[in-house]
Amino acid sequence: MKELVVVAIGGNSLIIDNSKTSVEDQYAAVCETAKHIAGIIEQGYEVIITHGNGPQVGFILRRSEIASEVAGMHHVPLVSCGADTQGAIGYQIQQAMDNEFKKRGMAKEAVTVITQVAVSPDDPAFQKPSKPIGSFYSEAQAENLKKAHPDWVLVNDAGRGYRRLVPSPLPQEIIEKDVILLLVSQGYCVIGVGGGGIPVITQEDGSRKGIDAVIDKDFASSLLATDIGADILIISTAVPKVCLNYGTPEQKSLDRVTLAELKQYVAENHFAPGSMLPKVQAVISFLEGGGKKAIITNPESLEEAVAGRTGTHIYP
Repeated sequence: MKELVVVAIGGNSLIIDNSKTSVEDQYAAVCETAKHIAGIIEQGYEVIITHGNGPQVGFILRRSEIASEVAGMHHVPLVSCGADTQGAIGYQIQQAMDNEFKKRGMAKEAVTVITQVAVSPDDPAFQKPSKPIGSFYSEAQAENLKKAHPDWVLVNDAGRGYRRLVPSPLPQEIIEKDVILLLVSQGYCVIGVGGGGIPVITQEDGSRKGIDAVIDKDFASSLLATDIGADILIISTAVPKVCLNYGTPEQKSLDRVTLAELKQYVAENHFAPGSMLPKVQAVISFLEGGGKKAIITNPESLEEAVAGRTGTHIYP
């Protein structure tokens, strides 16, 4: 089989700037990224695409809130928002990839797998929700929401209003990994683990149940890549290369790094939590689990990075 690459594309691949957030704008952005991913496949790799969904989940929650306030409609549970975005964003990526394959005369098809990811009900994240989602609320709105949803955690976010915090547990198992691998072995370009996967827990009788949480998509992509034996993990982000001393006069971009060096940079606090740190941690986990190489770069540099001409390349 050809070398297998997992490409994790972030929210910045779907929303280029805050003035262009419509579904049509997002599709145009996806089409741009699809060109670069098709270029990787043309270089002789099999590719699995994973994606973020943060802004899109925020939009669904806001629509749900407005519908509740205006027309008394039911709220959409967070776990369903994740599933909704897997379908909607998966459809866009799938269509963009298929159109790109046709344009290039490639005998290839894309397919989306709605993916559940098992988390532990004992994960400490459930005791301490930390991931802000959705809109900002006034104090009065927050009080009403607390009455309507006694299990919601709402906190004042730096004086900008109240926001809902949800747990962000670690992924334990990609439920549909065997299906994804089967489709890849049949030559399909698979889109999966959207938004980090739909979080599920296993109940005492062995049945699964969705749970309101958000799984980091880079951690879930890393786990998928490890479990299916992918050769390369690529995490796309807003910058072409990882930098040390980011945003200072001493800023230095990294070209080739070993796992040991990367861990040293983490220990020296070079990477910001909530931005570059989780991407770097996902890479460390993949390489420690037997991965051959990881690359961090921006969407427009994907092809060039795989060809070795840009991006930060991390080796075991």
